[in-house]
Amino acid sequence: MLVENLMTRQVQSCQAGDSLAHAAQLMWQHDCGAIPVCAGDGAQRVVGVITDRDICMSALFEGKPLKDLRVNEAMSKSLTTVRPSDSLAQAERVMRDSHIRRLPVIDRDGALIGMISLADLAREAIRERSHPRKEVTENDIGNTLAAICEPPRHPLAA
Repeated sequence: MLVENLMTRQVQSCQAGDSLAHAAQLMWQHDCGAIPVCAGDGAQRVVGVITDRDICMSALFEGKPLKDLRVNEAMSKSLTTVRPSDSLAQAERVMRDSHIRRLPVIDRDGALIGMISLADLAREAIRERSHPRKEVTENDIGNTLAAICEPPRHPLAA
């Protein structure tokens, strides 16, 4: 099975210049913990990702209201993505190796076309329990979650 068969297609996004209050509001309204950040060039080109944790940590360390902080100050600029034609096993490996739970799915031009999460893969592993040929197993998901949850090898900077 391919990423395109499982990804969420209706994805909310924000822009780097948006306030953290706006990003948090989108997450609240759409019940998600991460939002792709797209360039403001109209092409929906993904330039980063912001998570609910990024917003909280930025607010804590900056000591300012969310309306006064910008997405580009808190977002992850190290972008890890997958393509719709990638296999689910490949998406799972990328998550494990990159220690992330959610991946933007982009087209060949870098434009956002969806998101896939570890939760999506876990639900698929459950559905595939009785299939003779499994794309992603519950054991794979457990190992990936364990890898993601490993403490960082470098000290966190405050």
